[in-house]
Parts: sequence; C-alpha cells; structure tokens
Amino acid sequence: MRKKTLTAGLLLAAAALTLTACGGGNGDDDGSAPAKVETTTRQRPVTVLDQPYTKPDLVLTDTHGRKYDLRKETAGHPTLIYFGYTHCPDVCPLTMSNIAVAKQALPKAEQDELRVVFVTTDPARDTPKEMGAWLKAQDAGFIGLTGDFSTIQAAARSLAISVEPTKKDKNGKLVSTHGTQVIAFSPKSNTGYLLYDEDATADDYTKDLPKIVKGEKP
Repeated sequence: MRKKTLTAGLLLAAAALTLTACGGGNGDDDGSAPAKVETTTRQRPVTVLDQPYTKPDLVLTDTHGRKYDLRKETAGHPTLIYFGYTHCPDVCPLTMSNIAVAKQALPKAEQDELRVVFVTTDPARDTPKEMGAWLKAQDAGFIGLTGDFSTIQAAARSLAISVEPTKKDKNGKLVSTHGTQVIAFSPKSNTGYLLYDEDATADDYTKDLPKIVKGEKP
C-alpha cells in the first residue's frame, strides 16, 4: 500500500476543517514543531504517527471530584484520549458511543486495562457530576476530566488538537468549538501513536482495539 508523509502543521489544518462539527468557529495553528507521520491511502480514518506525541502532563478533576494525574493514572495502559463536551449535539456522543461499542467486544481483562479519557472543552458547564452522568450512559468505565480551560487548551494543543473557548453562535446557543480527533496511546511507550478522525466508526475501533491494547499498529 502506498504511504504518504504529513507534518503536524498539516494535521492542524485538517483539524480546523473538523471544528465546525461541534461549533461554529475556525481553528488556528499553535505553532508546534512539525512531527512526521505516515498513513495509508486506503479509506480508513486512522493516521499512524511516525513521531508519536508525548502524553500531556495534565492534572485535572475527575467525575468523582478527585484530582486525576493523566500520566500517572494511565501509565502502562492502552489509552484513548478525546477532547469534547457533553452538550455537543452530534460528534462527541457518537464518538464515545463508537468507542464504547468497540470496548465491549474486548475480553474482560483487556477492557479493564483500557483507559478511555474524555477531557471537556467546556469546563464551565461540564461539572464532574454532570459529566459523570453523561459518560455513565456511554460506559461506566470511561474517565471524565474537567478543570481550568487554559490548562485543557494547552494539553490539546500539545497533541495538535485545536480547542476554542465556549461562545454563543449566531442563534445565541452556547457551543464549544474543538478538534474531533481521538489519540491512542501505546501501553508500551506511553506515547500517542495513532490518530483517529471523526469518521472513525464502531467497526474501525472494534477492529483496532485488540492491537491497541498490545501497543501494536493496526
């Protein structure tokens, strides 16, 4: 299969195209250093990162009101990270539902090893209690994190994911504009080596999760 090389800048440009899915703004480049990636040309919504992302040094509050150190709590575990918000009308609930379906297809021991982390892009509205109830409807094992917006935005940008402050759209509705990528982190290296776009289906995740839990490429 033919492969192509991209840069983090191009990934950010692609991310900007997905920002309207949950809001009405445009993304901007954060000026992060280029990172080479490789992806196949077949129609699967996954990018294999040639230079994986470092896991964000992020400490936020989980749905139980406790501090959650992302690096510490997910070290050695296959981890999926997604930035979104509970009031999202479409992409966020669909993405989490797709992952939940795929997780249930794993053996119980592998389900227990997997960490699925949902970081809110709308912390003013996504309280621990509200986010906990929303995630429980998807999968009781999903981890929800909230906290200071600037801290969340910086963590997202370290993964080339654009996140903008919540604002009112032209109809006066509050929307959170953000990139819709899911980053998969290897349990072997604790680095983000796979990037899924919003077109990833439950079937895509079902096919790939058995390899992700082992830190393998799909």
